[in-house]
Amino acid sequence: MNVVTPGDLDPALEAEIIAAVDDGFDGQIEFTRELVRHPSLRGREHTAQELVHSALRARGYAVERWAIDVEEIRHHPGFSPVTVDYENAVNVVATHRPPETLGRSLILNGHIDVVPEGPLDMWSRPPFDPHLEGDWLYGRGAGDMKAGLVANIFALDALKRLGWQPAATVYLQSVTEEECTGNGALSCLVRGYRADAAIITEPTDASLVRANVGVIWFRVRLRGHPVHVREAGSGSNAIEAAYRIIAGLRELEAEMNAEQADWPPFTDYDHPINLNVGKIAGGDWASSVPAWCDMDLRLAVYPGQDPAEVAHRIETTVSAACQDHPFLSNNPATIEYNGFFARGYILEEGSEAEAALVAAHRTATDDEALGFDLAPAYLDGRVFVLYGDCPCLVYGPHAENIHGFDERVSLSSIRQITRSLALFTARWCGLTPT
Repeated sequence: MNVVTPGDLDPALEAEIIAAVDDGFDGQIEFTRELVRHPSLRGREHTAQELVHSALRARGYAVERWAIDVEEIRHHPGFSPVTVDYENAVNVVATHRPPETLGRSLILNGHIDVVPEGPLDMWSRPPFDPHLEGDWLYGRGAGDMKAGLVANIFALDALKRLGWQPAATVYLQSVTEEECTGNGALSCLVRGYRADAAIITEPTDASLVRANVGVIWFRVRLRGHPVHVREAGSGSNAIEAAYRIIAGLRELEAEMNAEQADWPPFTDYDHPINLNVGKIAGGDWASSVPAWCDMDLRLAVYPGQDPAEVAHRIETTVSAACQDHPFLSNNPATIEYNGFFARGYILEEGSEAEAALVAAHRTATDDEALGFDLAPAYLDGRVFVLYGDCPCLVYGPHAENIHGFDERVSLSSIRQITRSLALFTARWCGLTPT
Protein backbone atom coordinates (compact mmCIF):
# COMPACT_ATOMS: atom_id res chain seq x y z
CA MET A 1 0.00 0.00 0.00
CA ASN A 2 1.50 3.33 -1.08
CA VAL A 3 0.80 6.83 0.15
CA VAL A 4 -1.99 9.00 -1.26
CA THR A 5 -0.74 12.51 -1.87
CA PRO A 6 -3.03 15.48 -1.13
CA GLY A 7 -5.31 16.51 -4.00
CA ASP A 8 -7.63 14.57 -6.26
CA LEU A 9 -8.56 11.04 -5.25
CA ASP A 10 -8.82 7.97 -7.43
CA PRO A 11 -12.53 7.18 -7.98
CA ALA A 12 -12.00 3.62 -6.76
CA LEU A 13 -10.56 4.91 -3.47
CA GLU A 14 -13.42 7.39 -3.13
CA ALA A 15 -15.88 4.51 -3.46
CA GLU A 16 -13.98 2.51 -0.83
CA ILE A 17 -14.05 5.46 1.60
CA ILE A 18 -17.79 5.93 1.14
CA ALA A 19 -18.36 2.21 1.72
CA ALA A 20 -16.20 2.32 4.85
CA VAL A 21 -18.30 5.17 6.27
CA ASP A 22 -21.44 3.17 5.58
CA ASP A 23 -19.98 0.08 7.24
CA GLY A 24 -19.48 1.99 10.48
CA PHE A 25 -22.69 3.99 10.36
CA ASP A 26 -24.80 1.90 12.75
CA GLY A 27 -22.11 2.18 15.41
CA GLN A 28 -21.83 5.90 14.73
CA ILE A 29 -25.53 6.45 15.42
CA GLU A 30 -25.41 4.35 18.57
CA PHE A 31 -22.49 6.41 19.88
CA THR A 32 -24.37 9.62 19.03
CA ARG A 33 -27.38 8.37 20.98
CA GLU A 34 -25.18 7.55 23.96
CA LEU A 35 -23.71 11.04 23.85
CA VAL A 36 -27.18 12.62 23.72
CA ARG A 37 -28.07 10.72 26.89
CA HIS A 38 -25.55 12.88 28.74
CA PRO A 39 -27.29 16.21 29.42
CA SER A 40 -24.30 18.45 28.79
CA LEU A 41 -25.97 21.66 29.92
CA ARG A 42 -23.85 24.56 31.07
CA GLY A 43 -21.96 23.54 34.19
CA ARG A 44 -22.64 19.84 33.51
CA GLU A 45 -20.55 19.22 30.40
CA HIS A 46 -17.92 17.05 32.08
CA THR A 47 -19.75 13.69 31.97
CA ALA A 48 -20.29 13.90 28.21
CA GLN A 49 -16.69 14.97 27.78
CA GLU A 50 -15.58 11.95 29.79
CA LEU A 51 -17.38 9.74 27.27
CA VAL A 52 -15.68 11.54 24.36
CA HIS A 53 -12.31 11.38 26.11
CA SER A 54 -12.60 7.63 26.67
CA ALA A 55 -13.67 7.01 23.07
CA LEU A 56 -10.73 8.95 21.69
CA ARG A 57 -8.23 7.30 24.04
CA ALA A 58 -9.54 3.89 23.00
CA ARG A 59 -8.73 4.80 19.39
CA GLY A 60 -5.09 5.36 20.28
CA TYR A 61 -4.99 9.15 20.01
CA ALA A 62 -2.98 11.36 22.32
CA VAL A 63 -5.74 13.14 24.25
CA GLU A 64 -5.66 16.29 26.38
CA ARG A 65 -8.47 17.33 28.68
CA TRP A 66 -8.70 20.56 30.69
CA ALA A 67 -11.14 22.98 32.27
CA ILE A 68 -11.10 26.44 30.68
CA ASP A 69 -8.80 28.79 32.58
CA VAL A 70 -10.26 32.29 32.39
CA GLU A 71 -6.90 33.87 33.25
CA GLU A 72 -5.32 32.24 30.18
CA ILE A 73 -7.77 33.91 27.81
CA ARG A 74 -9.06 36.98 29.64
CA HIS A 75 -6.84 39.44 27.75
CA HIS A 76 -7.34 37.90 24.31
CA PRO A 77 -9.38 40.11 21.94
CA GLY A 78 -11.74 37.20 21.31
CA PHE A 79 -12.59 36.69 25.00
CA SER A 80 -16.20 36.94 26.18
CA PRO A 81 -16.92 37.87 29.82
CA VAL A 82 -18.31 35.18 32.12
CA THR A 83 -20.02 35.14 35.49
CA VAL A 84 -20.13 31.37 36.05
CA ASP A 85 -17.75 28.77 37.43
CA TYR A 86 -15.71 26.94 34.79
CA GLU A 87 -14.82 23.90 36.90
CA ASN A 88 -16.85 21.60 34.62
CA ALA A 89 -16.33 23.60 31.41
CA VAL A 90 -14.04 20.90 30.05
CA ASN A 91 -12.43 20.78 26.60
CA VAL A 92 -11.14 17.57 25.03
CA VAL A 93 -8.66 17.51 22.13
CA ALA A 94 -7.27 14.38 20.48
CA THR A 95 -4.18 14.57 18.31
CA HIS A 96 -3.29 12.35 15.37
CA ARG A 97 0.29 12.62 14.11
CA PRO A 98 1.46 10.48 11.17
CA PRO A 99 4.93 8.94 11.02
CA GLU A 100 5.68 11.28 8.09
CA THR A 101 3.86 14.50 7.20
CA LEU A 102 2.88 14.79 3.54
CA GLY A 103 -0.22 16.98 3.57
CA ARG A 104 -1.81 19.89 5.37
CA SER A 105 -2.96 19.90 8.97
CA LEU A 106 -6.62 19.94 9.96
CA ILE A 107 -8.88 20.68 12.92
CA LEU A 108 -12.22 18.88 13.15
CA ASN A 109 -14.23 20.80 15.73
CA GLY A 110 -17.57 20.40 17.46
CA HIS A 111 -19.16 21.64 20.65
CA ILE A 112 -20.47 19.40 23.40
CA ASP A 113 -22.63 21.93 25.26
CA VAL A 114 -26.38 22.09 24.72
CA VAL A 115 -29.04 24.66 25.60
CA PRO A 116 -31.67 24.08 28.32
CA GLU A 117 -34.52 21.80 27.37
CA GLY A 118 -37.41 23.94 28.64
CA PRO A 119 -40.65 22.47 30.08
CA LEU A 120 -40.47 18.69 29.79
CA ASP A 121 -44.20 18.34 29.21
CA MET A 122 -43.81 20.20 25.92
CA TRP A 123 -41.58 17.46 24.49
CA SER A 124 -43.14 14.43 22.80
CA ARG A 125 -40.49 12.26 24.47
CA PRO A 126 -37.95 12.99 27.22
CA PRO A 127 -35.28 15.24 25.68
CA PHE A 128 -32.31 13.18 26.87
CA ASP A 129 -33.83 9.84 25.90
CA PRO A 130 -32.80 9.79 22.23
CA HIS A 131 -34.96 7.77 19.88
CA LEU A 132 -35.11 6.95 16.18
CA GLU A 133 -38.15 7.51 14.03
CA GLY A 134 -37.89 7.18 10.28
CA ASP A 135 -34.95 9.25 9.06
CA TRP A 136 -34.70 11.18 12.34
CA LEU A 137 -32.74 10.97 15.55
CA TYR A 138 -34.52 12.94 18.29
CA GLY A 139 -33.09 14.49 21.44
CA ARG A 140 -31.66 17.68 22.90
CA GLY A 141 -28.29 18.26 21.32
CA ALA A 142 -28.75 15.55 18.68
CA GLY A 143 -28.60 18.15 15.92
CA ASP A 144 -26.84 21.00 17.72
CA MET A 145 -24.39 19.47 17.54
CA LYS A 146 -23.52 16.02 18.82
CA ALA A 147 -24.26 14.31 15.50
CA GLY A 148 -21.67 16.53 13.84
CA LEU A 149 -19.13 16.06 16.61
CA VAL A 150 -19.43 12.28 16.35
CA ALA A 151 -19.22 12.46 12.54
CA ASN A 152 -15.76 14.02 12.93
CA ILE A 153 -14.59 11.00 14.90
CA PHE A 154 -16.17 8.36 12.66
CA ALA A 155 -14.88 9.94 9.46
CA LEU A 156 -11.35 9.13 10.63
CA ASP A 157 -12.54 5.70 11.78
CA ALA A 158 -13.63 4.96 8.20
CA LEU A 159 -10.17 5.75 6.86
CA LYS A 160 -8.58 3.55 9.50
CA ARG A 161 -10.96 0.72 8.61
CA LEU A 162 -9.39 0.75 5.15
CA GLY A 163 -5.85 0.71 6.55
CA TRP A 164 -5.26 4.46 6.02
CA GLN A 165 -4.46 7.37 8.29
CA PRO A 166 -4.23 11.10 7.51
CA ALA A 167 -0.75 12.03 6.31
CA ALA A 168 -0.77 15.22 8.39
CA THR A 169 -1.59 16.31 11.91
CA VAL A 170 -5.31 16.21 12.71
CA TYR A 171 -6.87 17.60 15.89
CA LEU A 172 -10.28 16.34 16.98
CA GLN A 173 -11.75 19.04 19.23
CA SER A 174 -14.75 18.65 21.51
CA VAL A 175 -15.26 22.07 23.08
CA THR A 176 -17.71 23.68 25.45
CA GLU A 177 -19.12 27.20 25.89
CA GLU A 178 -20.10 27.56 22.21
CA GLU A 179 -23.68 28.32 23.18
CA CYS A 180 -22.81 31.21 25.48
CA THR A 181 -19.30 32.69 25.05
CA GLY A 182 -17.15 30.90 22.49
CA ASN A 183 -14.43 30.66 25.12
CA GLY A 184 -14.00 26.91 24.65
CA ALA A 185 -12.73 27.15 21.08
CA LEU A 186 -10.73 30.23 22.08
CA SER A 187 -9.07 28.29 24.90
CA CYS A 188 -7.94 25.64 22.37
CA LEU A 189 -6.42 28.34 20.17
CA VAL A 190 -4.60 30.01 23.04
CA ARG A 191 -3.35 26.61 24.14
CA GLY A 192 -1.60 26.25 20.79
CA TYR A 193 -3.94 24.12 18.68
CA ARG A 194 -3.63 25.56 15.17
CA ALA A 195 -3.91 24.06 11.69
CA ASP A 196 -3.99 24.87 7.99
CA ALA A 197 -7.77 24.46 7.87
CA ALA A 198 -10.68 23.71 10.19
CA ILE A 199 -14.14 22.22 9.79
CA ILE A 200 -16.95 22.74 12.29
CA THR A 201 -19.83 20.34 11.72
CA GLU A 202 -22.66 22.58 12.92
CA PRO A 203 -26.11 21.74 11.50
CA THR A 204 -26.07 23.82 8.28
CA ASP A 205 -28.18 21.61 6.01
CA ALA A 206 -25.02 20.54 4.15
CA SER A 207 -24.25 24.13 3.14
CA LEU A 208 -21.05 26.09 3.72
CA VAL A 209 -21.38 29.21 5.86
CA ARG A 210 -19.96 32.26 4.10
CA ALA A 211 -20.36 34.68 7.01
CA ASN A 212 -21.99 35.00 10.40
CA VAL A 213 -22.92 37.80 12.72
CA GLY A 214 -21.29 38.52 16.03
CA VAL A 215 -23.28 38.42 19.26
CA ILE A 216 -23.52 40.38 22.51
CA TRP A 217 -25.13 39.03 25.67
CA PHE A 218 -26.10 41.53 28.36
CA ARG A 219 -28.18 41.78 31.51
CA VAL A 220 -30.24 44.87 32.32
CA ARG A 221 -30.95 45.36 36.02
CA LEU A 222 -33.88 47.55 37.04
CA ARG A 223 -34.84 48.73 40.49
CA GLY A 224 -38.23 49.99 41.64
CA HIS A 225 -39.87 51.44 44.73
CA PRO A 226 -41.86 48.75 46.56
CA VAL A 227 -45.14 49.57 48.27
CA HIS A 228 -48.26 47.66 49.22
CA VAL A 229 -50.51 47.05 46.25
CA ARG A 230 -53.20 49.25 47.85
CA GLU A 231 -50.83 52.18 47.24
CA ALA A 232 -49.49 50.98 43.90
CA GLY A 233 -49.68 54.45 42.35
CA SER A 234 -47.14 55.78 44.84
CA GLY A 235 -44.55 53.14 44.07
CA SER A 236 -42.48 52.29 41.00
CA ASN A 237 -43.00 48.91 39.35
CA ALA A 238 -39.63 47.57 38.14
CA ILE A 239 -41.25 44.92 35.93
CA GLU A 240 -43.49 47.42 34.16
CA ALA A 241 -40.50 49.74 33.73
CA ALA A 242 -38.78 46.95 31.82
CA TYR A 243 -41.31 47.42 29.02
CA ARG A 244 -39.88 50.81 28.12
CA ILE A 245 -36.34 49.40 28.09
CA ILE A 246 -37.42 46.65 25.72
CA ALA A 247 -39.23 49.17 23.50
CA GLY A 248 -36.08 51.29 23.27
CA LEU A 249 -33.95 48.28 22.38
CA ARG A 250 -36.46 47.26 19.72
CA GLU A 251 -35.94 50.68 18.16
CA LEU A 252 -32.17 50.09 18.22
CA GLU A 253 -32.73 46.71 16.55
CA ALA A 254 -34.75 48.40 13.79
CA GLU A 255 -32.06 51.07 13.33
CA MET A 256 -29.35 48.45 12.95
CA ASN A 257 -31.36 46.44 10.42
CA ALA A 258 -31.90 49.64 8.45
CA GLU A 259 -28.10 49.95 8.23
CA GLN A 260 -27.59 46.57 6.57
CA ALA A 261 -26.67 48.15 3.23
CA ASP A 262 -23.44 49.25 4.90
CA TRP A 263 -22.55 45.74 6.01
CA PRO A 264 -22.06 43.19 3.21
CA PRO A 265 -22.61 40.30 2.79
CA PHE A 266 -25.79 40.85 4.83
CA THR A 267 -26.92 43.69 2.54
CA ASP A 268 -29.92 41.79 1.19
CA TYR A 269 -30.49 39.39 4.08
CA ASP A 270 -33.94 39.51 5.66
CA HIS A 271 -33.54 40.96 9.17
CA PRO A 272 -29.95 39.94 10.04
CA ILE A 273 -29.90 41.75 13.40
CA ASN A 274 -32.11 40.07 15.96
CA LEU A 275 -32.73 41.18 19.53
CA ASN A 276 -33.96 38.50 21.90
CA VAL A 277 -35.33 39.01 25.40
CA GLY A 278 -34.20 35.60 26.54
CA LYS A 279 -34.92 35.62 30.24
CA ILE A 280 -36.72 37.87 32.70
CA ALA A 281 -37.16 37.66 36.46
CA GLY A 282 -38.47 40.13 39.01
CA GLY A 283 -40.56 40.86 42.03
CA ASP A 284 -41.12 38.97 45.24
CA TRP A 285 -44.83 39.00 46.04
CA ALA A 286 -48.07 39.27 44.06
CA SER A 287 -49.38 42.00 46.37
CA SER A 288 -46.19 44.06 46.48
CA VAL A 289 -45.10 46.49 43.77
CA PRO A 290 -41.89 44.82 42.52
CA ALA A 291 -38.62 46.37 43.62
CA TRP A 292 -36.46 44.65 41.03
CA CYS A 293 -36.39 43.15 37.55
CA ASP A 294 -33.49 41.53 35.69
CA MET A 295 -33.53 40.82 31.96
CA ASP A 296 -31.05 38.74 29.96
CA LEU A 297 -30.88 39.85 26.32
CA ARG A 298 -29.02 39.03 23.12
CA LEU A 299 -28.27 41.34 20.20
CA ALA A 300 -26.46 40.57 16.95
CA VAL A 301 -23.49 42.50 15.52
CA TYR A 302 -22.59 42.76 11.82
CA PRO A 303 -19.32 41.09 10.77
CA GLY A 304 -16.69 43.81 10.75
CA GLN A 305 -18.54 45.79 13.41
CA ASP A 306 -16.87 46.31 16.79
CA PRO A 307 -18.98 44.85 19.63
CA ALA A 308 -17.75 47.69 21.85
CA GLU A 309 -19.36 50.22 19.49
CA VAL A 310 -22.67 48.35 19.62
CA ALA A 311 -22.38 48.03 23.41
CA HIS A 312 -22.12 51.82 23.56
CA ARG A 313 -25.33 52.10 21.52
CA ILE A 314 -27.03 49.66 23.90
CA GLU A 315 -25.97 51.75 26.89
CA THR A 316 -27.11 54.98 25.23
CA THR A 317 -30.48 53.42 24.40
CA VAL A 318 -31.07 52.12 27.91
CA SER A 319 -30.02 55.45 29.41
CA ALA A 320 -32.42 57.37 27.17
CA ALA A 321 -35.29 55.06 28.12
CA CYS A 322 -34.67 55.86 31.78
CA GLN A 323 -34.43 59.62 31.48
CA ASP A 324 -38.12 60.59 31.40
CA HIS A 325 -39.23 57.98 33.94
CA PRO A 326 -40.09 59.39 37.40
CA PHE A 327 -38.09 56.73 39.26
CA LEU A 328 -35.51 55.51 36.73
CA SER A 329 -34.36 59.04 35.93
CA ASN A 330 -32.74 59.11 39.36
CA ASN A 331 -32.20 55.36 39.66
CA PRO A 332 -31.11 54.32 36.16
CA ALA A 333 -30.89 50.73 34.98
CA THR A 334 -27.47 49.10 34.99
CA ILE A 335 -25.97 46.83 32.34
CA GLU A 336 -23.74 43.81 32.83
CA TYR A 337 -22.08 41.93 29.95
CA ASN A 338 -22.35 38.28 30.90
CA GLY A 339 -21.59 36.15 27.85
CA PHE A 340 -20.93 36.61 24.15
CA PHE A 341 -18.98 39.74 23.29
CA ALA A 342 -17.99 38.34 19.94
CA ARG A 343 -17.27 39.70 16.49
CA GLY A 344 -18.75 38.16 13.38
CA TYR A 345 -16.62 36.97 10.49
CA ILE A 346 -16.59 36.63 6.71
CA LEU A 347 -15.01 33.55 5.13
CA GLU A 348 -12.69 34.41 2.27
CA GLU A 349 -13.92 32.80 -0.94
CA GLY A 350 -11.88 30.56 -3.18
CA SER A 351 -9.52 28.93 -0.70
CA GLU A 352 -7.95 25.56 -1.37
CA ALA A 353 -9.84 24.19 1.61
CA GLU A 354 -13.14 25.29 0.12
CA ALA A 355 -12.24 23.68 -3.20
CA ALA A 356 -11.46 20.41 -1.43
CA LEU A 357 -14.81 20.52 0.38
CA VAL A 358 -16.70 21.28 -2.84
CA ALA A 359 -15.12 18.20 -4.44
CA ALA A 360 -15.73 15.99 -1.40
CA HIS A 361 -19.35 17.10 -1.12
CA ARG A 362 -19.94 16.47 -4.82
CA THR A 363 -18.65 12.91 -4.54
CA ALA A 364 -20.51 12.20 -1.30
CA THR A 365 -23.81 13.42 -2.73
CA ASP A 366 -23.58 12.11 -6.31
CA ASP A 367 -22.73 15.45 -7.91
CA GLU A 368 -24.97 17.72 -5.85
CA ALA A 369 -23.58 21.25 -5.81
CA LEU A 370 -22.45 22.60 -2.45
CA GLY A 371 -24.78 25.33 -1.20
CA PHE A 372 -23.70 28.50 0.59
CA ASP A 373 -25.41 30.36 3.39
CA LEU A 374 -25.16 33.29 5.80
CA ALA A 375 -25.69 32.69 9.52
CA PRO A 376 -27.53 35.28 11.64
CA ALA A 377 -26.32 33.47 14.78
CA TYR A 378 -23.03 32.87 16.57
CA LEU A 379 -20.52 30.29 15.32
CA ASP A 380 -17.11 29.31 16.69
CA GLY A 381 -15.75 29.78 13.18
CA ARG A 382 -14.88 33.37 14.17
CA VAL A 383 -12.13 32.05 16.49
CA PHE A 384 -10.30 30.38 13.60
CA VAL A 385 -10.90 33.01 10.92
CA LEU A 386 -10.29 36.15 12.99
CA TYR A 387 -7.61 34.96 15.39
CA GLY A 388 -6.09 31.78 13.97
CA ASP A 389 -5.41 32.84 10.37
CA CYS A 390 -7.21 29.65 9.37
CA PRO A 391 -9.98 29.04 6.83
CA CYS A 392 -12.85 27.53 8.80
CA LEU A 393 -15.52 25.60 6.92
CA VAL A 394 -18.75 25.43 8.90
CA TYR A 395 -20.59 22.56 7.25
CA GLY A 396 -22.83 19.93 8.80
CA PRO A 397 -26.04 17.88 8.69
CA HIS A 398 -29.67 18.87 8.38
CA ALA A 399 -31.40 19.37 11.74
CA GLU A 400 -34.71 20.80 12.86
CA ASN A 401 -36.07 22.39 16.06
CA ILE A 402 -32.63 23.20 17.45
CA HIS A 403 -33.04 25.19 20.68
CA GLY A 404 -36.70 24.11 20.54
CA PHE A 405 -38.85 21.13 21.44
CA ASP A 406 -38.39 17.74 19.73
CA GLU A 407 -35.00 18.65 18.30
CA ARG A 408 -34.03 16.20 15.59
CA VAL A 409 -31.33 15.49 13.01
CA SER A 410 -31.59 13.63 9.72
CA LEU A 411 -29.82 10.26 9.63
CA SER A 412 -29.30 10.35 5.88
CA SER A 413 -27.77 13.81 6.22
CA ILE A 414 -25.40 12.60 8.95
CA ARG A 415 -24.26 9.80 6.64
CA GLN A 416 -23.70 12.26 3.79
CA ILE A 417 -21.70 14.65 5.97
CA THR A 418 -19.54 11.85 7.36
CA ARG A 419 -18.73 10.71 3.83
CA SER A 420 -17.77 14.29 2.92
CA LEU A 421 -15.56 14.61 5.98
CA ALA A 422 -13.69 11.40 5.24
CA LEU A 423 -13.20 12.36 1.60
CA PHE A 424 -12.14 15.90 2.52
CA THR A 425 -9.58 14.60 5.02
CA ALA A 426 -8.10 12.30 2.39
CA ARG A 427 -7.89 15.15 -0.12
CA TRP A 428 -6.56 17.75 2.30
CA CYS A 429 -4.18 15.74 4.43
CA GLY A 430 -3.25 12.92 2.07
CA LEU A 431 -3.13 9.34 3.32
CA THR A 432 -0.47 6.99 4.52
CA PRO A 433 -0.83 3.36 5.68
CA THR A 434 -1.66 2.75 9.33
